[in-house]
Amino acid sequence: MLKSEIERLQNILNDAIEGEQDDELIYDLSTQLDELIVSYYREMELKVS
Repeated sequence: MLKSEIERLQNILNDAIEGEQDDELIYDLSTQLDELIVSYYREMELKVS
């Protein structure tokens, strides 16, 4: 579930960058993406251990 959310947010972020959206929107999207990626890897670590 997190992986698909990460991919969805990456696409939104790429569209925002290509569409030359304002820096604040791009920053907010990239921050959300960073948080999701961290959560995803934490979840993966728990599954491995």
